[in-house]
Amino acid sequence: METHRLVLPGDLNQFGFLFGGCLLGWVDEASWIAASLDFPECRFMTIGMDQVVFRHSVREGTILAIESEKVTQGNTSVTYQVKVRRGRAGQGEVIFSTKVSFVNVDEAGEKKLLS
Repeated sequence: METHRLVLPGDLNQFGFLFGGCLLGWVDEASWIAASLDFPECRFMTIGMDQVVFRHSVREGTILAIESEKVTQGNTSVTYQVKVRRGRAGQGEVIFSTKVSFVNVDEAGEKKLLS
């Protein structure tokens, strides 16, 4: 799955670059959407990101492509590889990448088998 985000003034830190927390939120949201589309009956919670390394700074007005691809699936969890690039998905240099893992939970917040 892919989605795009536009970097707006409210997304910037005090130095005029994209605030890392905004990017992490977008990555979490995009991968959660991918997981929810792949498993529509599940209730996912984020349980982790494997690595957080920002490779390049990003300025206001930049369009970012966020690509999410399922890489592993367990009994109660699923993990997505996420890549962020400037511009179009699949083109250009990756400015950020990570793996995001989700667990399926029931109404009480306990692990539940994927459906």
